[in-house]
Amino acid sequence: MSAVSAVTDLVRPERLPRSSRYDPAWLLGLDMGPHPLWLLEDLAQDLDLRPGMRILDLGTGKGATSVFLAREYGARVVAADWWIAPEEAAAVFAEAGVGDRVEAVRAEAHALPFEDESFDAIVSIDAFEYFGTSDTCLPCLTRLLRPGGQLGIATAAMTREVCDLGAVPPHIRRAVGREAIAWHTPDRWRFQWEVTELVRVTSARLQRDAWRDWLLWSRA
Repeated sequence: MSAVSAVTDLVRPERLPRSSRYDPAWLLGLDMGPHPLWLLEDLAQDLDLRPGMRILDLGTGKGATSVFLAREYGARVVAADWWIAPEEAAAVFAEAGVGDRVEAVRAEAHALPFEDESFDAIVSIDAFEYFGTSDTCLPCLTRLLRPGGQLGIATAAMTREVCDLGAVPPHIRRAVGREAIAWHTPDRWRFQWEVTELVRVTSARLQRDAWRDWLLWSRA
């Protein structure tokens, strides 16, 4: 299958109607990993995102997910990333017509420059595996949430823990190298969060067709 036909097959999955409206060429121009809007729209099924919410998009990259949150859910978004210059992200937001609703900031996940109870929700799409596996990360995030706030992540995951397998499976190692050592199962994430007693986990699951979608998008 050619790269073009692979993208064409995936641009409008029926299960993800909101992200199906977005131009895949635009997304490829902002590409830093798997299709971020598919991941976000799937995650949003487990969240209660409403107009006017202030949402921290942590690890936004070049900003596609922040555009989506502002457009599709009417949110006011703080788009935080360590590697992408705020000026670059701000240009994306302005071009997308959401510059008045999305603020771009440079921020490191372990030293976030925000006051306590600043956000109604925090989301992180395809980034949490790079900074969130430490047991000390969750308290840094929950302090930022208002009472009743929501925290949702879409991150690379395993069906079995690497420690139980004894090694990263060869087909995964060929695709991503050793970074999969930091990937965990949904059950492991649920335990790691619930044991802190800082949050009540309402969903921890694998995304439908995520591995297939990732492979096809990576070849685009």
